[in-house]
Amino acid sequence: MEELGKDILAKTQKARDRFEELNVLVSKPEIIADNKEWKKLVKERSSLEEVASAHDELEKLIKDFEDCQKVYAEEKDAELRDMFYEEIGTLKKQIEEKVEEVKFLLLPKDENDDNNAIIEIRSAAGGEESALFCSVLTRMYQYYAEKNRWKVEILDLNETEIGGIKEITFMVKGKGAYSKLKYESGVHRVQRVPETESQGRIHTSTSTVAVLPEVEDVDVEIEDKDLRIDTYRASGAGGQHVNKTESAIRITHIPTGIVVACQDERSQLKNKERAFSILRSKLYEFYKEQQDSEYKEQRRSQVGTGDRSERVRTYNYPQGRVTDHRVNVTSYNIDGVLNGDIEQFIEALIVKDRAERLGAYDAE
Repeated sequence: MEELGKDILAKTQKARDRFEELNVLVSKPEIIADNKEWKKLVKERSSLEEVASAHDELEKLIKDFEDCQKVYAEEKDAELRDMFYEEIGTLKKQIEEKVEEVKFLLLPKDENDDNNAIIEIRSAAGGEESALFCSVLTRMYQYYAEKNRWKVEILDLNETEIGGIKEITFMVKGKGAYSKLKYESGVHRVQRVPETESQGRIHTSTSTVAVLPEVEDVDVEIEDKDLRIDTYRASGAGGQHVNKTESAIRITHIPTGIVVACQDERSQLKNKERAFSILRSKLYEFYKEQQDSEYKEQRRSQVGTGDRSERVRTYNYPQGRVTDHRVNVTSYNIDGVLNGDIEQFIEALIVKDRAERLGAYDAE
């Protein structure tokens, strides 16, 4: 019992020391003068803050536990011994809980969890019905963002003649947006009777959702020589939002073949800025996969961040049911879900993700 929690304390000591070192570094004038390096170190310090704080809390609990054991062993008064024995039990439980908390903090973190999220929704199987479902999903995420007091900015939109969406790209701005919305990546399936169906038959359609973190210049270097930038006139369904000037931007990253477009703003400069933001995020994901040969396999094994071809959720209108297949969670309030009440699914995915990663940690 005397060694309770000390093995974990030893593992967090290095992070605690580095946190103190970073506190000194980010205050140095020569570091502050180098904005890129300063931002990098501040980001690292922020990632270690929770571990450093938990280390101090665990260290104090262990000291209190050992002091209490010592007093208990030397105390002769029976009533006082009972009191110290009870306190030892309480401290032991607190240490065990703190150890589990620290284990989770020691797991490799997604460094982009605090970032804004870029969401791409595209129609897949089902033609016009799939496009109409894309508009429903877009509204669902807009409502979810409002509930979290996040801002939504449309970056690119391709509509159909009857109000559907062939594809849309939008940014959700707010701290921690990516940490939750990343679980939405995948194929979303809808089962309902289309308005165009005269015989009332249920159709199954799908739309794909991809969620990327917005990354800053510090994360990805883009060479001008690797880019082809085209301008064109923005267009919309039924002649709406049509620009008479060439304000829309299309950027092609030649080495990777990645293409992004942005036409929502009337200003060419603003469209260019937004297109670059999307390109940075796509390149970040691309190079991240290239650098880690096991990346895709790891993504498949992590709840909610798996391959986009997998079916993640089904929205069944006739039964008023929404089921997330990754955690087998079902809601019978489809209207509520489509109005942004998706937290139950996201929380279940976070819990399962944490349990699986802690299981892997304990098995090491």
